[in-house]
Amino acid sequence: MPQAKAAPGSLLLNPNDHTLILIDFQSQMSFATKSIDAVNLRNNAALISRAAKGFGVSTILTTVAEKSFSGPMFSEITSAFPGQALLDRTSMNTWEDEGVIAEVNAIGKPRIVLAGLWTSVCIVGPALSAIDQGFEVYVIADACGDVSTEAHDRAMERMIQAGARPMTALQYMLELQRDWARGETYDLTTGIAKEFGGAYGLGIIYAKSMFGASEAH
Repeated sequence: MPQAKAAPGSLLLNPNDHTLILIDFQSQMSFATKSIDAVNLRNNAALISRAAKGFGVSTILTTVAEKSFSGPMFSEITSAFPGQALLDRTSMNTWEDEGVIAEVNAIGKPRIVLAGLWTSVCIVGPALSAIDQGFEVYVIADACGDVSTEAHDRAMERMIQAGARPMTALQYMLELQRDWARGETYDLTTGIAKEFGGAYGLGIIYAKSMFGASEAH
């Protein structure tokens, strides 16, 4: 019989074991996105961006035809990474861009976490390509969107069948924190949750305001 021990499982993410790649969060791409409300999409993009920045996660920002067609990346993302270069591409599949791959290799992490637009093209491409090359791939499903719910859902299923692991934006941040006794990132995590965590964030505001409550013991 296995012996339990108080330790995290190897499949859980931590801030140092992965590269977050944020793909094509751009105006033109969002106009046709129907599988998720634009407000929720921007909110979730902001949440994961601020979490990644705060926890020191290696992050790549990439766009497609930024100047000629697709427009600027969401300010919710770029404001979290001031001064960071956007790697602009012509390829729909990020994993076929030499500049992005050079950055992935320079960072040298075995896990890739993906989010962006559209799920069925710009996320499926790098997900399947990275898996094929031996990387572990995670996809933040509610920080992705597509031209229809059908397109998004079929894309998620295709990636999962290939071995990708789905998660949500809030799950991503809480997995990085994982223990409320980690005081150095406690205020960061609860602060992001209060601003971008929806009803969960409202609950934190209420508990702290009414009772001075704290998750840490």
